[in-house]
Amino acid sequence: MSLNWLKLPMIGMTCIGLAACSSGDSEDTYIARDVEVIYNFAQDNLDRGRYRFAAAAFDEVERQHPYSVWARRAQLMAAYSAYMSNQYDDAVLAAERFLQLHPGNTSAPYAYYLIALSHYEQISDVGRDQNKTEQAEAALIEVIRRYPDSDYAQDAQLKLALTQDHLAGKDMEVGRFYLKRKEYLSATIRFRRVVEKFQTTSHTPEALHRLVESYLAMGVYDEAKMAGAVLGANFGETKWYRYSYSLLVDGKISPEAKSTSWLASLWPF
Repeated sequence: MSLNWLKLPMIGMTCIGLAACSSGDSEDTYIARDVEVIYNFAQDNLDRGRYRFAAAAFDEVERQHPYSVWARRAQLMAAYSAYMSNQYDDAVLAAERFLQLHPGNTSAPYAYYLIALSHYEQISDVGRDQNKTEQAEAALIEVIRRYPDSDYAQDAQLKLALTQDHLAGKDMEVGRFYLKRKEYLSATIRFRRVVEKFQTTSHTPEALHRLVESYLAMGVYDEAKMAGAVLGANFGETKWYRYSYSLLVDGKISPEAKSTSWLASLWPF
């Protein structure tokens, strides 16, 4: 990921001082710098991979020269630098501030994309809280909604699929936990959510099978038949259909489409 901002010729320096370089005094002394000097110092640190220094220097551009054209550029570059240094929350805050101040800027699509990436990079494993995953999902959807024909939207679509697969995996984990404890209604709610919201993910076949299990355990046979029918029609080659079919046959019933089932609105026969 990169930004192609205008780079001015570098001005020779060994330190710039967000305050002045130490000269033996007990405290650093603040010294104002020309905007080009600060910006080039920030860009040089960015090019050298010193992202935390770059982020601080880009912030200094805006602090010392808030009304210059450089300040607007520096705001988003500070967000990018924070992202590159894995300071994702800082990157989100900087990008959101850029959008608040410059909502119609030509770099607004990138700012939205950067916010989405920052949330995406903080997705944790399914055993932990998925708040960041949900934030990533919302931010990726926002990129796709606002800029559907952009390269950012194409990448966001790929990441959205992975994010939703992750969220579905979390629901499956919780649903299996409830199923093991024989809390069938709570399990059904989780498996149904996977089928309704994340039906294009890799977890859908198992979610349908677990619905068959849960509905059979609760004696809700019409829904069990429908879940089995949907599973057979769409994922008949999977082990999950074989498992469900065996359960249904053992209960002396067969997969059967039911127009009254909530599943009928998702998979009409």
